Amino acid sequence: MTILDVHDLTIRTARGRTLVDGLSLTMGRGERLGLIGESGSGKSLTTLAVLGLLPDGMTATGSVELAGTQIVGASEKRLTGVRGRDASVVFQEPLTALDPLMRVGRQIAEPLGRRRGLKGAGLRRAVVEALEQVRLPEPDRIARAFPHEISGGQRQRVALAMALACDPQLLIADEPTTALDVTVQSDMLDLLDTLVRDRGMAVLFVSHDLAVVSKVADRVLVLKDGRAVEEGDVHEIVSAPREEYTRALVASARRLESALDLRSTR
Repeated sequence: MTILDVHDLTIRTARGRTLVDGLSLTMGRGERLGLIGESGSGKSLTTLAVLGLLPDGMTATGSVELAGTQIVGASEKRLTGVRGRDASVVFQEPLTALDPLMRVGRQIAEPLGRRRGLKGAGLRRAVVEALEQVRLPEPDRIARAFPHEISGGQRQRVALAMALACDPQLLIADEPTTALDVTVQSDMLDLLDTLVRDRGMAVLFVSHDLAVVSKVADRVLVLKDGRAVEEGDVHEIVSAPREEYTRALVASARRLESALDLRSTR
């Protein structure tokens, strides 16, 4: 079953500059696709286009079909019905998704109440269960806390709990571990892997780090300057990249892993 079908997606600025050029990709239920490229390659813009969240001044053409709904040209009302239900996103910096003036529990309760119709004690219980599922200690305390009262790693888990609250078919993870230290990053990747596997959820994982993508994705699509340059099985891409740009990404990932391994032995 196809969850996401992108065909000839092109994203341009108001002045006509092309930022994503003719991109096509498909994802089925339970599939894990890594979208990789350096800053400015168009990977984050692609994920925003999937949810109809492109910034003002940018337009998308082509086709983006998400769980049977055409996203390009859709009304805001139609897009609101898709977000959270069919696809959700976890961003690099959780504070972009969390309201600093609202307690954590209330922020998780909103999509649960809106999408699943929960109220009262049932809603409060569902909030605590959502926090428990992302392995947060003392979920009752965290539910009462404001975002600034918990750590960065805990905030990212809260953002993940919000994204998964309504069991979307597709989770978009846009650099979800970049802002975390190495140990917390590893724990977050393990958690993400377990949760999406248990739910049979498709994952579009966005990163500039091929080493990180290889721990989560089954397949990789490499972007450069808004164009797809290589696509294939993640292990084949890592072991035998065909394109010069991909080879440079692989070499960079290996140098970073070697540096981290050396640092950990000191």
